Amino acid sequence: MEIFRDIAAETAVLQEKKLKDLLKYVSVKSPFYKQVFAEHQIDIDAIRSVADLPLIPVTTKDDLQLHNDDFLCVSTEDVIEYMSTSGTLGSPVTIALTENDLDRLAFNEYNSFLCAGGTKHDIYQLMLTLDRQFMAGIAYYSGIRKLGAGMVRLGPGVPALQWETIKRLKPTTIVAVPSFILKLIQFAKDTHIDISQTSVKKAICIGENIRNTDFSLNILGKKITEAWDIQLFSTYASTEMQTAFTECTEGKGGHYQPELLIVELLDEHDRPVAPNTPGEVTITTLGVQGMPLLRYKTGDICMYFDEPCTCGRTSLRLSSIIGRKKQMIKFKGTTLYPPALFDLLNEREEIIDFVIEVYSNEIGLDQVALYLVPAEENEECDHRIRAYLQARLRVSPHIKYVTLEEIQKIQFNEASRKPIKFIDKRA
Repeated sequence: MEIFRDIAAETAVLQEKKLKDLLKYVSVKSPFYKQVFAEHQIDIDAIRSVADLPLIPVTTKDDLQLHNDDFLCVSTEDVIEYMSTSGTLGSPVTIALTENDLDRLAFNEYNSFLCAGGTKHDIYQLMLTLDRQFMAGIAYYSGIRKLGAGMVRLGPGVPALQWETIKRLKPTTIVAVPSFILKLIQFAKDTHIDISQTSVKKAICIGENIRNTDFSLNILGKKITEAWDIQLFSTYASTEMQTAFTECTEGKGGHYQPELLIVELLDEHDRPVAPNTPGEVTITTLGVQGMPLLRYKTGDICMYFDEPCTCGRTSLRLSSIIGRKKQMIKFKGTTLYPPALFDLLNEREEIIDFVIEVYSNEIGLDQVALYLVPAEENEECDHRIRAYLQARLRVSPHIKYVTLEEIQKIQFNEASRKPIKFIDKRA
């Protein structure tokens, strides 16, 4: 335990220094934070440690959307890349990165791949987009290069091409959205590919939960591992934080990188929550030049665990996302989050694919519509699906059955960088 205390003390000293550097930097360079400090009469010299951060008001997604340009701390001549958020919780936000920020992004993902047991002897097949201002694609690409491993940049979709490439180039690890891995498995079954004989041993899972908050595999994770003997690694990241929380081989939550980020989990009154308690992930970026953020509320609800991991790492770990604050649904007196609905729909063999849509009715109440691709188009299948949803949700959402072609058009519009499973049309 003495070793753990020493590491914690060293981390605190490092974070305090980086926090002081950040405060001096934004007080001079950031139009947004200069105004915040002036309006709230904040003396940055009074903020000496992470414990003093509550002296600074939180930054919200609305702030970033409404005052996007005011967060920029460098001239446009120093910007190397313009990334953007996906716009899941509102209008997309531009994040400008300098050369330093790109190096930091590579270091972040290098650490993440090491955490997930990666080595220079691995070959990674990237089943995600590297264009459309998608930060994750560049992060994975840069991190794998820094690791010195092999890489296949194949992009999303097209199961036939993915399998042909796996057979030909023999990657050890795939990086993919979990629901797409299920499509790979189904294609293999349909075309008589023996997936147990392939070179792939691991999958870095992005964009969707594969675990419950107790670290057990959720329905999606179980479906993958029951069909394919590969090890799954969960990840959590956002464009704004420019940092990832990635599982180690123990699979006990996403590991925190304290040299790159200060993380707080806050309740609805912006007070810190205790371990094993849901709170909103709130981050302060360390070492970012282009668009650093102070106490930025991500909108993601997670829990944290502060006991040392059995892998030997001592920094806290985050659970999978319980939900997103703005995506909370109040439907007929029941509180729902999309990830919980995803689990319910993934559990049923009668449902091949789905999209959840929430909208407001004429009196402003939340309504839920499910676009489902049924395994069979008959009354018995419909009855099983409706009875299951009624039993599990205790409420009955509107159901519309669609074809695979129709669901693909909904999930992949021209601007989408990953499959859209949740559409929020509330006012």
